[in-house]
Amino acid sequence: MPVVLGSAAAGVLLAVLWSFDLVDGVIGKTVADTLLGHDAKADAIGGTVAGLVFAFVSGLAGTFTACNIAMAASVGPMSQVSRTGRGSAGLRAVVRPVCWLAVGMLAVSATYGFVGVLVGDQLPQLSSASAAGIPLRLWQAMVVFGVIGLVFTAVGAASLGLLPDPFAQRRVARVVTLGALVGGFLVGRPFPLFGKLFRWAVDTGNPLYGAGAFALQSLGNIAVVSVLFTLVVLVTRGRVIDWLTVDPVRGMTLSGSLLVTLGVFTVVYWDIRLPAMFGHGWFPVMPYNG
Repeated sequence: MPVVLGSAAAGVLLAVLWSFDLVDGVIGKTVADTLLGHDAKADAIGGTVAGLVFAFVSGLAGTFTACNIAMAASVGPMSQVSRTGRGSAGLRAVVRPVCWLAVGMLAVSATYGFVGVLVGDQLPQLSSASAAGIPLRLWQAMVVFGVIGLVFTAVGAASLGLLPDPFAQRRVARVVTLGALVGGFLVGRPFPLFGKLFRWAVDTGNPLYGAGAFALQSLGNIAVVSVLFTLVVLVTRGRVIDWLTVDPVRGMTLSGSLLVTLGVFTVVYWDIRLPAMFGHGWFPVMPYNG
């Protein structure tokens, strides 16, 4: 219980301290502008190839946005499906969990891209309308991320033994499920560059473009975490994985605490802090957030 309470408190604190101006407006836009070589937000997407490149780059730029940071919780479960060893075995220890994460993620993101192009402007995510003073795209974000945050928290609590754990003997299923949740981030994402990509995909009228673009966006989202995970495993020759897996309690405690922290952060940020920004309720505001 102390671990759960401490993790939940850390999630609330992170929601209080989080600066969307920094991660969205500064880090995200700067990364996208630098990699694309032009103003990613203002300049039009010039063709299919440019659109697919934009999809991956904007996904990479959105790595640390509030709708994507919860992906860090997948690192612990990923380590539990690794197999350590030297040479090719060491490489397999990296590739295997990343691939399983990608399976769940791409199944959701590609499907949403395909369906999103077919549905188009009927989606709240593409609407310019508001309800109760809150843009409809943010209503969609609140619902989607609220659900995802609750699932993260529940999986974390189960890992810590507070709830029945359906993945106790299904470590791969745990990673695939977390991958699906990461793919689900696109369903709620209000990140401006993603909105621009979504609008381009709808304007093409080709659902296959939508599926491909959203898949690349998701791959961009996990690129940084995957590279860091790879470096840690290879540089330490698997010692970090061994340290996490040799003691099951240690590994599950780390995984569970991360999942609870980032799950609580997701719920508090999107379903308490965001409505408060539009006058619905109250939430503490840091000076640097205006």
